[in-house]
Amino acid sequence: MSLTLRTISREQHLAYIQNLPAASHCQVPAWADVKTEWRSENLGWFDRNGELVGVGLVLYRQLPKIKRYLAYLPEGPVINWYAPNLEDWLQPMLAHLKQQGAFSVKMGPPVIIRRWDAPAIKAGIQDPDVKRLRDVEATHIEPRAFEVADRLRKMGWQQGEDGGAGFGDVQPRYVYQVPLANRSLEEVHKGFNQLWRRNIKKADKAGVEVVQGSYEDLAEWQRLYEITAERDKFRPRPLGYFQRMWTALNSEDPNRMRLYFARHNGVNLSAATMLVVGGHVWYSYGASDNIGREVRPSNAMQWRMLRDAYALGATVYDLRGISDSLDENDHLFGLIQFKVGTGGQAAEYLGEWDFPLNKLLHKALDMYMSRR
Repeated sequence: MSLTLRTISREQHLAYIQNLPAASHCQVPAWADVKTEWRSENLGWFDRNGELVGVGLVLYRQLPKIKRYLAYLPEGPVINWYAPNLEDWLQPMLAHLKQQGAFSVKMGPPVIIRRWDAPAIKAGIQDPDVKRLRDVEATHIEPRAFEVADRLRKMGWQQGEDGGAGFGDVQPRYVYQVPLANRSLEEVHKGFNQLWRRNIKKADKAGVEVVQGSYEDLAEWQRLYEITAERDKFRPRPLGYFQRMWTALNSEDPNRMRLYFARHNGVNLSAATMLVVGGHVWYSYGASDNIGREVRPSNAMQWRMLRDAYALGATVYDLRGISDSLDENDHLFGLIQFKVGTGGQAAEYLGEWDFPLNKLLHKALDMYMSRR
């Protein structure tokens, strides 16, 4: 199958994505408007009949002082990753990006390699010898994903460093997902652990209400988010980022981004943003106050978001990044503990891969990044 690659319009790119069952929110054209510090380009792969068969959103970041770029395809490109002729997809892309002045290419194949269901993770947490998720036997392994990794290595791609829990600009390698396809809401609720079910009930009894917010409520979101950042010791994104995200994503599709608040006696206690692309729904950012935890606002909010995702016809509710640490003393352990309670599954992606087009500049960038 001979493939040609060329720049396409945003409209072509969006139309292609809209015909798919799902794609990453980092690969919709509007994501480029969220990431304003990067230049962007929409790529299209065409078969010999001139039919569009794959797309990719490329973000270019310029190196300080010289006109050379890091080309990044977050959670993309959106191609047939299991194609036996993967080279025919990726070689034209590399040639094109090199022409555009890229010295290095980073991509994140949206390919899941392993899954662990909740009981397997719980057993791992209880085992004192187990410190990491990868030490636990996977419940499901995707053999084709290992073939993809082999093909990439043979082509000269290098596996990047682990992206931790997906904080900053690197996409998470480990995520937590609740599958919704072919399940009733009752089954999903039954899959929650006792603590989650009890907390949802508790919030309901206490009169916690979960409401959807609008653009005007982003300032209130920011207030809760900054409280969270201070408590969890991370650097918060500015309000402008979320305003831009809302405007960009919802002008592309009015249902792309949602905002939720859980409130008690008129006071907002927790908040979350939700992203929707086809059948894939993500809980993307979460925030909560230091007060009101006893009425369990976060559990109530997640249950409402999950039900809304289900009503939208979602096949998966994605709780996004987790760390792979199962050590109770790890500061990120609480994150996986909270998410495991939903009874879903942890999934490991192939991770991010780099192709140095200019080895010298690639190495210089590596050194620069490690010093930051």
